[in-house]
Amino acid sequence: MKKIVFAMTLLLAAATTAYSQTAQSVLDKAASVINAKNGVEANFKMTGGMGNVSGTISVKGRKFQATTPVATMWFDGKTQWTWLKKNDEVSVTTPTEAQLQAINPYNFINMYKDGYKMTMSTSDTEYIVHLTASSTAKKVQEMFITINKKNNHPTQVKMLQGKKWTTFDITSLQNKTLDDAVFRFNAKDYPTAEVIDLR
Repeated sequence: MKKIVFAMTLLLAAATTAYSQTAQSVLDKAASVINAKNGVEANFKMTGGMGNVSGTISVKGRKFQATTPVATMWFDGKTQWTWLKKNDEVSVTTPTEAQLQAINPYNFINMYKDGYKMTMSTSDTEYIVHLTASSTAKKVQEMFITINKKNNHPTQVKMLQGKKWTTFDITSLQNKTLDDAVFRFNAKDYPTAEVIDLR
């Protein structure tokens, strides 16, 4: 009888450990990867309501720089610069959190702790965290964030703005040492561009 009780205790402990991951802790670990001290780089593919485009993104905390065939964007934590290749113009803005989410798949790390309810499902290799806004005032009403179990890397961010879903598929995430200058527009690199300040 003691052996049976002991075996049941071990099984219960194992089950508790297996399910001890919460949506909050999973997102906390993913956020710590993205918030790496020196920065990270990745490839992404965006599909959905805002069109389809592929590119690369560099992230360091709140800062990011994204490059696609049609545009390059820089955000230094406060100011955003967007260079459009077609007309060689740079617009300068101070974006909202919702605007940042629309162009930076990693911005969820700055949003999930405030104003969202979380649930989570799992597969053999991934966690899928579902966030729903607590208030209709939130521009992003729902998000699904898929995270690799082995390395805590976000592999997909799917979000609902208005009635349109946008999906970011993320690959080749790696740590990089990124200087803060990476996240600011340098006019010397775009000598013919017209700069339009919309702040």
